[in-house]
Amino acid sequence: MFLRLLSDVQWRTASRSWRSTSSSRHVTTSAAEPPPVSLPAQAQVVICGGGIVGTSVAYHLSKLGWRDIVLLEQGRLAAGSTRFCAGIVSTVRHLSIELKMADYSNKLYQQLEQETGIKTGYVKTGSISLAQTQDRLISLKRIASRLSVMGIPCEIMAPKQVAQLHPLINIHDLVGAMYVPEDAVVSSVDVSLALANAASRNGVQIHEQTSISHVMVQKGCVTGVETDRGQIECQYFVNCAGQWAYELGLSNEEPVSIPLHGCEHFYLLTRALKKPLESNTPTIVDPDGRIYIRSWQGGILSGGFEKNPKPIFTEGRNQLEIQNLHEDWDHFEPLLSSLLRRMPGLEALEIMQLVNCPESFTPDMRCILGESPTVQGYFVLAGMNSAGTSFGGGAGRYLAEWMVNGCPSENVWPLDLKRFGALQSSRTFLRHRVMEVMPLIYDLKVPRWDFQTGRQLRTSPLYDRLDAQGARWMEKHGFERPKYFVPPGKDLLSLDQSKTFYKPDWFDIVGSEVKCCKEAVCVIDMSSFTKFEISSTGDQALEVLQYLFSNDLDVPVGHIVHTGMLNEVGGYENDCSIARLNKRSFFMISPTDQQVHCWAWLKKHMPNDSNLLLEDVTWKYTALNLIGPRAVDVLSELSYVPMTPEHFPSLFCKEMSVGYANGIRVMSMTHTGEPGFMLYIPIEYALHVYNELMSVGQKYGIRNAGYYALRSLRIEKFFAFWGQDLDTFTTPLECGREFRVKLDKGTDFIGRDALMQQKQDGVCKRFTMFILEDHDTDLDLWPWWGEPIYRNGHYVGETTSSAYSYTLERHVCLGFVQNLDEETREAVVVTPDFINRGEYEIDIAGQRFQAKAKLYPFSSLFTQRRRKDEMELSGYHGK
Repeated sequence: MFLRLLSDVQWRTASRSWRSTSSSRHVTTSAAEPPPVSLPAQAQVVICGGGIVGTSVAYHLSKLGWRDIVLLEQGRLAAGSTRFCAGIVSTVRHLSIELKMADYSNKLYQQLEQETGIKTGYVKTGSISLAQTQDRLISLKRIASRLSVMGIPCEIMAPKQVAQLHPLINIHDLVGAMYVPEDAVVSSVDVSLALANAASRNGVQIHEQTSISHVMVQKGCVTGVETDRGQIECQYFVNCAGQWAYELGLSNEEPVSIPLHGCEHFYLLTRALKKPLESNTPTIVDPDGRIYIRSWQGGILSGGFEKNPKPIFTEGRNQLEIQNLHEDWDHFEPLLSSLLRRMPGLEALEIMQLVNCPESFTPDMRCILGESPTVQGYFVLAGMNSAGTSFGGGAGRYLAEWMVNGCPSENVWPLDLKRFGALQSSRTFLRHRVMEVMPLIYDLKVPRWDFQTGRQLRTSPLYDRLDAQGARWMEKHGFERPKYFVPPGKDLLSLDQSKTFYKPDWFDIVGSEVKCCKEAVCVIDMSSFTKFEISSTGDQALEVLQYLFSNDLDVPVGHIVHTGMLNEVGGYENDCSIARLNKRSFFMISPTDQQVHCWAWLKKHMPNDSNLLLEDVTWKYTALNLIGPRAVDVLSELSYVPMTPEHFPSLFCKEMSVGYANGIRVMSMTHTGEPGFMLYIPIEYALHVYNELMSVGQKYGIRNAGYYALRSLRIEKFFAFWGQDLDTFTTPLECGREFRVKLDKGTDFIGRDALMQQKQDGVCKRFTMFILEDHDTDLDLWPWWGEPIYRNGHYVGETTSSAYSYTLERHVCLGFVQNLDEETREAVVVTPDFINRGEYEIDIAGQRFQAKAKLYPFSSLFTQRRRKDEMELSGYHGK
């Protein structure tokens, strides 16, 4: 079949019809036009990159009222990756923020021709995502649940219905599909030109054939750019350089780390079928076959994401405009075979061209958006992971909002540049990681999967010791963290390869770790948590932190305060714990992935004063969580001092000896509500202290535990976690943390005015705990996160975290409940009575399960469970 197709191939490296659709029109220059207009000496904003992303940023900035903008393109507009885009606009996304970006892009492109008069090639085709397996169908059903609540029409359908929508599709191996009728296709080049045209009408200056050599920086702020045609002074710079964003970031006087890497991406173009394919024929996505197929000039355009991608451009900016790279039919053959299996009628179709174009990919398959943590005024939008057309409109909008308003209108943390550290910008790391990332775009996304490449980048001193004891690892911000520990005799292979939406193979293992945490004592290595020390020579540290943090830090030495860094609207920039080491020094503990974001936020808001010292000490300390009722016995033996609550009260910190090691910071807290201690150990003592804990703890039943047990414990205790439950739009009043805010202290802090207003007006969403009532843990699909929440049959929010509670023997979900006015769909005040009077359901892949809601932890249920267990135990001994 493959040979028959190849026999009909016309080896044409350039098709006039393709060229005419991809590079026919340009905004500012051509060979017949006079020399380019000279550059302005200064501007408010300089944007680098004239593709769909850069022109979208320019368009949206001008829409928000900014006019003094210069867009520079080193070649011609839309002549980079945009020129080769497949032009598919799809809202089928797992991540909520990506779904919203794609939906906005679709709506924007739909009206762009009317706004500008430039044809964009927009055709509403709809898309059909195929499922060859039941797991794939479950994945599509989970996406369908989210699309539906966003008002995006979609339908899960049987294979026969697919054949009715697209008669060329072979359906014999399908178990189902998802149809999204409002997905579309466009000409990415023409969309870019339309965006540029609209921006130009609003005053944006666009200059082609202009290369930026580097961005000028003074005192950590953007001051201008150096180009091959002179300098431009500016306050803001936006790096939309696509393939070259990484290189451009490193060329600054103060480098900006932008982790992305290019890979070759292949698709083929065919001649028209005998009966030309209609332009509105649905786009086909066959992720199990690793291909996509769309109508193109009566024929088809088909590409995919192969299992063995080819990284490119490892050094330098070596092309002004991206050209079609070398054809590689041997490399494309698996995708071609997949295409012919899906559309057997194409086997004699004539191929016009095999396009090989570069695409940039990021370490986690999500685009990079936001302000640099090291240079103020330096913004980035790049690394689109082959979804630039789908995300370009929405991403450009959010970045423009960020620049103009100080923050975007949605939570974009999953895309924020500050989720990465400089350590993730190693060329070798990026090259190896993107070879894994590109195939993952179409791989099945099961819950809690882990990247396999670029691992063991940051490890605790205990890594080898824990690994030898059966640790199975997950990665967070480049740091290895134990998920759970496989007991001797278990089948390690099956656990490592366990991929399911149902009850996982590690269920009993994590259950035994949770049981040990509750009844005996466990050790959890939590070294990855971000740790800062903030100090001053005078009282300035306390004064500054009182303004930057929402809770009162003017506490006696040795006390620990749970608090948050809030923004001007009262939302959480960080959720952390701070110990007062002495009158002028504080120790701050934050989530692992907050290391870069938190540092940047503090540096931005702290006064430039030499008396104030902020130091990142994450690498200096190994953190061990000694958790469980027998933790006090273990630590008492090792320290030779009483560790009971009378001598060592809750939320207290002091330095002490543990074993032979001195200077251990011991804190009476566990991050889960269970009894126990956090030990912050200078790394040179880590192995000694760990060995001593395990040795002394043997008589108390000590064992290792991992983060899965920790997650179960914190969720059943209703503990919110930043980055999952809390974000920059969540206030303390909305998640039951008013007691962690010093509103009545008369002390000013960032976000105070917003919280005072919210307290007066009432909150429009509330953090709520749900226990699934009619859910069978063994047989039903599990909730993981992102499931829609229904109250009395109406959508009111989605889950943010979930875990099985081994104590309650039920699944527990956490999430926010809103109250939307039925007529205006505006959020109105949510009272405790509104929460308590509702009948709730959680939608898991289209199936709804009854849930019991509560605004406080189920402490009464825990008490009832313990009493029941005690009665059964006493009854057993009485027999």
